[in-house]
Amino acid sequence: MYQRGSEIKGGMKDITPVFTLSFWRSSIRLARMSRKYFGTDGIRGQANTPPMTAEMALKVAMATTAVLRGEQDGTRTDRVVIGKDTRLSGYMIEQALAAGFTAMGMEVILTGPLPTPAIAMLTRSLRADLGVMISASHNPYQDNGIKLFGADGYKLSDELEMLIEAKMDQDLHDALAPADGLGKAARLDDAPGRYIEYIKQSFPKGRTLKGIKLVVDAAHGAAYKIAPKIFWELEADVIAIGDAPNGRNINAGYGATAIANLQKAVIENKADVGIALDGDADRLIMVDENGAEINGDQLMCALAMALQERGELQNKGVVATVMSNLGMERYLEAQGLKLHRSAVGDRYVMEKMREGDFNLGGEQSGHIILSDYSTTGDGLLAALHLLGLLKTTGKKASEALNLFQSVPQILKNVRFEAGGPSAKQILDHAEVKAALTEAEQTLANDGRLLVRASGTEPVIRVMAEGDDQKRVTAIVDGVCDVIKKVAGAA
Repeated sequence: MYQRGSEIKGGMKDITPVFTLSFWRSSIRLARMSRKYFGTDGIRGQANTPPMTAEMALKVAMATTAVLRGEQDGTRTDRVVIGKDTRLSGYMIEQALAAGFTAMGMEVILTGPLPTPAIAMLTRSLRADLGVMISASHNPYQDNGIKLFGADGYKLSDELEMLIEAKMDQDLHDALAPADGLGKAARLDDAPGRYIEYIKQSFPKGRTLKGIKLVVDAAHGAAYKIAPKIFWELEADVIAIGDAPNGRNINAGYGATAIANLQKAVIENKADVGIALDGDADRLIMVDENGAEINGDQLMCALAMALQERGELQNKGVVATVMSNLGMERYLEAQGLKLHRSAVGDRYVMEKMREGDFNLGGEQSGHIILSDYSTTGDGLLAALHLLGLLKTTGKKASEALNLFQSVPQILKNVRFEAGGPSAKQILDHAEVKAALTEAEQTLANDGRLLVRASGTEPVIRVMAEGDDQKRVTAIVDGVCDVIKKVAGAA
């Protein structure tokens, strides 16, 4: 069926920064105000350690059911789809969620390992009231998470998540189903096949990928079976790596955040291109025929130009986050297109896409949303359409998928320990504020500075970009030094 691989810049310097640092920090505070469990992408943490415990999963199921029933004006919420990636802890959390939902009288449909976008699709297809994905995305196997989708296949809003949080801390015994009203749980055996056909149906009938040799890295994650099959069925010559999960190796040296093995496999096999997914396959990074990385910004830009050429790019715009490179914004502007920025997280990208009626958006990290087909980031869907672009143009990946010169961009993470100052306390500290003000003044109108607390880890991310790489590097290093000093203080 398929082979198994060995394991293994422009001008326009007067552009004003998209967001000022003060705007970004105030937005973060508002978005996360009073949150205990939910971050930018659901609930996440180390497995079997609060909050990522079986007890918490049970409460999430019960509270979510209670909230959704209330939001539906008494209409009974009775069906939920639950999927997971390949983490060992997925068994524990899956069973706890199923117990919580059936205790509330819900019908539970279990899919087993499937990509996050597959759960969003199946939630709509099966007319379910809720979809749940158990995954910590690109994090190591020790972590896990819970992502929630509404009946429309979109991630739940901040407002609904906060209602669920409040309900989790309440006594829900009165909301339990009576003995004769308990729910049932069943496996959906053909779930993978349904998703494969859904992805293939987005591709023009009669077209194939014949003649393209590619390496697929599934990160030992949710798409380990599906990813090679999709491209093989479309007649590509497929070499699979990162396709042997054991519960403990998801994202370990493979996938979108660790592409060295993919780069090596592309070169060794003289492949035309390589694709890397993350643990739940909602993220895509590609590698060209020379083994060079192609990030989400470049991939979005290539898709934007292809859609625009066909007259299919809605409202002449693309939605990306505040982390996307200034070089992409300049390139799109030169083509008569506009880049619209959102907060970090594909859910916020999608919200802005829906507000402005755009059909393409994503993140530099590889979340790419093609809303004509999907309600969330989908690495396999994006990969298929990019491979179709290579097939149609006959161009090499290094040419077709690298359209703009990136502005020097430096991103560093500062990790802080539990028991010390919180991210908010660190960012509100007088020394940090002074350092950020000085950095912004140094960049002036020649670049951007972004400092934000991660929504999934105890990390503060510092990013700056501008035309002068030495100055950008010095700015990031200086800000990180001050943050480290404050974070380490008692």
